[in-house]
Amino acid sequence: MSIDCDLYIKNGLMFNGSGEYPVINDIAISKGIVVAVGKDLKVANNVNTIDASNEWVMPGLLDIHTHYDLEIEISPGLKESVRHGTTTVVMSNCSLGLAFGSQRKDNDDPIVSCFARVENIPKHVLKKVADKVYWNTSSEYIEHLNKLKLGANVVPMIPHSMLRIEVMGLKDSVSRNPSSEELDKMKSLLKKGLDEGYVGFSTDSLPFHFLANDPNRKKQIPTQFAPFSELKSLTSVVRAYDRVWQATPPKDSPFKVVRTFLLTSGRLYKKPLKTTVVAALDIESNGSIIKLAKTLTRVLNSKLIGGKFYMQALGAPFKIWSDGLFNPLSEEIDEMRELIETDLNDRRARILILENEDFRKRFKKMWMKGKTGLNFARLKRLINREDYAFNRNLGDMFIDRCPINHWVGLSFEDVYEDIKKGNAPEGFESIADESDFVLTMLKVFDTDLVWNTTSANRDSNQIRKLLMDPLLLPGFNDSGAHLTNMAFYDCNLRSLNIAQEGGVLDVSYMIKRLTRDAAEIFGISGGQIKVGARADITIINPEALKVYNGEKNVQRIYRDDFEHEQLVNRSDGVVTATIVAGRPIWQNNKFANDINKSKYGMCLLAS
Repeated sequence: MSIDCDLYIKNGLMFNGSGEYPVINDIAISKGIVVAVGKDLKVANNVNTIDASNEWVMPGLLDIHTHYDLEIEISPGLKESVRHGTTTVVMSNCSLGLAFGSQRKDNDDPIVSCFARVENIPKHVLKKVADKVYWNTSSEYIEHLNKLKLGANVVPMIPHSMLRIEVMGLKDSVSRNPSSEELDKMKSLLKKGLDEGYVGFSTDSLPFHFLANDPNRKKQIPTQFAPFSELKSLTSVVRAYDRVWQATPPKDSPFKVVRTFLLTSGRLYKKPLKTTVVAALDIESNGSIIKLAKTLTRVLNSKLIGGKFYMQALGAPFKIWSDGLFNPLSEEIDEMRELIETDLNDRRARILILENEDFRKRFKKMWMKGKTGLNFARLKRLINREDYAFNRNLGDMFIDRCPINHWVGLSFEDVYEDIKKGNAPEGFESIADESDFVLTMLKVFDTDLVWNTTSANRDSNQIRKLLMDPLLLPGFNDSGAHLTNMAFYDCNLRSLNIAQEGGVLDVSYMIKRLTRDAAEIFGISGGQIKVGARADITIINPEALKVYNGEKNVQRIYRDDFEHEQLVNRSDGVVTATIVAGRPIWQNNKFANDINKSKYGMCLLAS
């Protein structure tokens, strides 16, 4: 008797998400659910069939750190993720999200102000989203998500900055501590969200995340103003529900880092708090950071502390692009932040700053710090222990786009050396030193100059160690954010490519980390191929994966739905099929005809 099904995958090397050795199996799927797994299953002749011979069949891949809260309102198919085999994305990271609607009040526009600089998304894109928002509560948001024509499943969290704004208003949320009544209200709204199925709570402590609208351009986002007592009180709610706390470290204070993340401890707080933190990166300018991160992770997860602490590791070199000086790391440095406080399209404002003599002196002092003389800053630079993640080495900054065409592909150092030889174009005639050169590049070209640098994860062996570490999690892809600064939509594939170097058991282990482990930590269904499970499945060509080079497959395209450019990845040929709820949404290098028009994914809630 044949099995009643509507999709049949046959002859694939099946990884079930357990980390064990894969076996060749067939899979029968009916109405979005796996109904049979085994060899030589009997199905009707007219069933839609995918022959996966010589290919890997695995649970759909999870992306645990995205900012798709905005894109799903404009282009819910999430094409730039599903084409790389991702079937589920976790949203509302870093304290930002749409759980409480647009929150527009008293001429404040929190979505625009919070997202624009933190996630490097142009204001007109953000306003386009905010104008579409009609809900006001966390329950209404879940209802809204389930109405969207989603391409992948989405997993929302309660975002702390928006929670503070909801209770205190934007102005007060960035100027004072909450009253006891306001804190109780925040706890009540957080409990309500967790009761509704939100998988967790996101906060942020990175000191270079700032608001983008007047009068708050010099202020950080609301979550940054929360005292430890507020954080402790809110995470106690998350702990009680055994949900996830997603956080970033207060990187400039070792004491605050330790105190903050001791909140994961089951010894100190009677029950562990599941905590996932951005990010385990091998910073080029400071080699001690990754060592400290790994040590902290081991201590917090030790029997002495009893935590459940997972840092997120990026499966690629941390290569970022910059339009002029607009990139995620520039906010870290006061003088650079002064330029970024201007709106992206306000070139005149930046020129006025760059022409200011006081600013130029301060910029030059910053740029040359540690590069000359015999001093402590020089020593820190020599031993790779600088304070900034931003890399000020001209030889590491490469030009991608520039009005002077023959400079494209050269490093800043190449150009600077050529100018010193007398080959100075108009505007570059009076260059005194390299800081002068950088200032002139910014003034002459502004955002017409696009350049890139790799500020972390340059060592492929270190990337592999981080990805394979059982106490870390593959993630931190930032999909949906930093539109022209990053392209890590394919990082699940890059992680599998790195694991592939160690053989099939390493691949099986990595698949487990990208599927079942992530699903279990976030408390959602998925991450397995078994009878009765939702049929979210990824099929990969291992030979194409073996030769895939993500670094060489980054493109800058124009997105009509954004009315803006975006950096994307292209891994055509690697993913044979991405199947969401039993329906192929990406197959043979093509999207389904009804993507963005038909519902594939759903809003996954805590199980």
